[in-house]
Formats: sequence, C-alpha cells, structure tokens
Amino acid sequence: MSEENKIWAEKAEKVFMGTYARYPAVMVKGEGCTLTDADGKKYLDCLAGIAVCSLGHCHPVITEAVCAQAAELMHVSNLYYTKPQTELAALLVEHSFADQVFMANSGAEANEAAIKLARIFAGPERYGIISLTGSFHGRTLATVAATGQPKLQKGFEPMPEGFSHAPFGNLNVLEAMITDQTCAIMCEPLQGEGGVRPLDVEYLQGVEKLCNDHNLLLIFDEIQTGMGRTGTLFAYEQIGIVPDIMTLAKALGNGMPIGAMLTRKEIAASFVPGAHGSTFGGNPVACAAAVATMNIMLESGFLEEVQEKGEYLQKGLKDIAARFPNLACGARGMGLIRGLVLTDVGIEQGADIVKRLFENGVLINFAGNAVLRFLPPLIITKKEIDTLLTAVADVLAECKK
Repeated sequence: MSEENKIWAEKAEKVFMGTYARYPAVMVKGEGCTLTDADGKKYLDCLAGIAVCSLGHCHPVITEAVCAQAAELMHVSNLYYTKPQTELAALLVEHSFADQVFMANSGAEANEAAIKLARIFAGPERYGIISLTGSFHGRTLATVAATGQPKLQKGFEPMPEGFSHAPFGNLNVLEAMITDQTCAIMCEPLQGEGGVRPLDVEYLQGVEKLCNDHNLLLIFDEIQTGMGRTGTLFAYEQIGIVPDIMTLAKALGNGMPIGAMLTRKEIAASFVPGAHGSTFGGNPVACAAAVATMNIMLESGFLEEVQEKGEYLQKGLKDIAARFPNLACGARGMGLIRGLVLTDVGIEQGADIVKRLFENGVLINFAGNAVLRFLPPLIITKKEIDTLLTAVADVLAECKK
C-alpha cells in the first residue's frame, strides 16, 4: 500500500468499528466502470458497489439530477408530498404488478417493511414467514432472522420468533413446514449472496401454488436482482410469476441510498397512518436519482443489451471453466449477475483469487463460499468484459501452477 492510501486507511481503522474486511485501497474517483484510488491506480469495477452502480459511477444524467434536486430541496418530512417521490412511485407502479409503494433507505428496511406488512395483513394469529437456506435478506434483527445463513445469526440470539428456513429448492419440505401460523413465503428469484443460485422456474411455480392453496403471501426479494440486473426490469418478469410483495434497493438510486416495497392495493391497505414509517424514506434527492436511473433503464434497447452482454459473459465464463476444470466447474446466473462455480480445489483458493484480481486492477468478490461473483455495471462494454475474462483466466492460470 502506498503512502497516500496508507495514511487514509490507518486513519479509518482507528475511527471505524471492525465490521468490514477492507482491501488496501482508498477510492477517490469513479467514472463508468472504472474506479481510481488515492494513488491514481485504476480498477475495472465488476462488482458495482455490490450491484448498486448499475449505470456506472458518476453517470452524468444522474449526477445532474442529484445536483439539481439538492439545490431545490434536500429533505422534507413525509408529512408532506414531494414531486420526486411521487414521480418515482408512479414509475414503479406503471412498470410493475404493484399498485402502491412504501419508500425506505435500504434493502434491509424494504424487507422489514415487507415482513411487517405481511404480518399485519394476515392478522395476529398468523405471523410465520418461511424463507430459504442460503438466502440473504438484510442485517437488521428481523431480516437476519429471515436470512437462511446461521453464520450471520451467530452471537445475536435469540432470534425474533416466527422465522423458519426451508431447504433450497425442496418443495416437499417447504410444503410440510406450512402451518396455521404461516403468513408468507419469502425468497429471492436468484440468491446473490448465497452463491448466484437461480431458483428453478418449476420450483417457483410450485411455491406460487402453495401460496395460493394456503392463502399465503409470496414475497420476492429483488433487492439484488431488480432494476435491470437480470436483463428485465425485474426478475419476476422472466419467470412468469407475479409476487404479492416485492422489495427493491441497491441499483434503484445508482448509488444514492434508497429502498422500496411494492404491493397490490388490497394488501397495502393494512398500512394505515402510524403503522409504519421512515424519516428519510423517499428522500427527494435519492428519489430524483432513482427517477433518472429508471428513465435510462427504460430506454428502448437498454435491457436487451443487458441480456446480450450477460450471455456474452456467461459464454466466456463457461470457456474459462472448460480451460481450468480443476478450479472451476461451470457458470450460472441471469443477465449481468453471473457466478463462476468453483470446484472444491477452487473454493479453497476463492478468496485469494479475488485478492489477486484486486492487485491486478479488477474488482469482483467470492460469494456463498462457492462462486466468483460478477456484478459489473450494466453499461459495461464487450471490450471491458474481454478484459475481465482475460484477467480471470490469467489468475487461474497462476493458481493452476
């Protein structure tokens, strides 16, 4: 680490709690798919702030929208209406199954809202929510209880009651877990943190049928898969299943903190004044960024290009897996959320592979203790994808030796 990076990193270590294992770089500038650190070293960002900066860093249209709104109105209580918030909610409703929206600041908050809405809608006797093993729904106490990863719950017990976890992809066990107290089934159409694991369409159709048969709500957590990441605005559009509640965040504001929970009018009616709220939810500046983000993603041909580039990346990753069968055994994902599936030998080196790529100026991460995860900005070019693929192959070649 150079002197400039070192000074800032050491200062940060003194004043921040140790909740993150950070890489030795102080990022000072972003443009498109490129980040620059304090030393001037450039990185091809194929993580996009973990699926957040989907239109790239400092997109000029979004930057202009943020600056213009900040000059007019930074914040006002939700006791009043604002134009950007209303404009964003209208866009979300127009382009989804939903009738109404609740605005939050993050994915965890959006999922908290979904959990509370499901429970209040079902009534006091029905509060159980079933999610899946390997899932990730947030870091608040309720959302970590919904998360199907015991390692993330360790030390925070006892977990809030009413949450259970069905084995990934096992419909029979899921059905057996439904009781008179169950009110909802909550899942990601594709598990991102769990290792870029898509759920089979047949399985999700079975989940939808179980919800219909048992009068349960189906909650789709599209915090990572939503907003164009899978090649459609929302992943559910490709699956042919319409949830009762959907949560969004991450790419919604392209870097501005914002989350949203969407549902139908008859379910939303359970949220009356005072039932739920958020001081900063639907902040005018964040909403202005989200409106600009959505308008760009809705432009003709944009999502089709995401699908095309996703297939291009998938083919490249499959070719790499074929070249290094001792380290990788395939590729999976949707659109531009992709994972290079590692073998047992590769898994042992997963974190080191990510570290070497970082040193070589390429940013990805290791997810679910199973895959190298790729979440590039949706604006990435095929030339940049080629650069990524070459870098991955070079590092794997070194590991092979």
